[in-house]
Amino acid sequence: MLHSLTGLRGIRIHAADGDIGEVSDAYFDDERWVVRYLTVNTGSWLSGRTVLVSPYSVSRIDATRAILTTLTRKQVEDSPSIDTAKPISRREEERYLGYYGYPIYWPYTTLWAWGAMPVVVPPDPRLLQEPAMPEPREDSSSESHLRSCREVAGYRIQGSDDAVGHAEDFLFEEGTWAVRYVAVDTRNWLPGKHVLVSTQWIREVSWPERLVVVNLSRRAIEGSPQYDPKNPPTRAYESDLHRHYQKAGYWG
Repeated sequence: MLHSLTGLRGIRIHAADGDIGEVSDAYFDDERWVVRYLTVNTGSWLSGRTVLVSPYSVSRIDATRAILTTLTRKQVEDSPSIDTAKPISRREEERYLGYYGYPIYWPYTTLWAWGAMPVVVPPDPRLLQEPAMPEPREDSSSESHLRSCREVAGYRIQGSDDAVGHAEDFLFEEGTWAVRYVAVDTRNWLPGKHVLVSTQWIREVSWPERLVVVNLSRRAIEGSPQYDPKNPPTRAYESDLHRHYQKAGYWG
């Protein structure tokens, strides 16, 4: 099932022993387009402190009511402070993940460490006999690969031949937390409609220029199936979308 990231804003986050706060934003990594953290405003409980919640801790998503986690309020209260107003470095991520006992994800070729879904308990040790972790680059402790969804919403979308719209939302897959689509508002470029563009079809992103370039023509995007932001796309819709672009589906 696909969920809207902007639709999670304001959704309550629950620990095993009480309320934590509400979602204010989400971070995805710019190398694999996977949601790595939800930012949660704790309100008066922790004097307005913003904390990170990893998908590793999420047990269930009810996008209309709440997100349930396996955390305790004490764990959240004692978690490392991270200034979300600044880029989050790998060193800070390591400190955060180490506190909760979660594995780091970036040395792996899969979406998450050890597999395609967030896992906390290590699997069969034989699965760990994958290629060894690469040696960290000299500056790996300070670089950041996390992007705020709130910030990237609004980036211009450029087709292979012309501008087509701007990013309005992001749809992620429950379970893997992979960002599968960018929802594009074309009203300022094409006859008013919303369309979906798979993150697999992105050719490049210019973060300084706030620009996303996709391997699709303006004409092809204009003729693509229309997306209704009020209704999550079905697999039948996704199949029609990929068939329109003559692209293979990620689920295959």
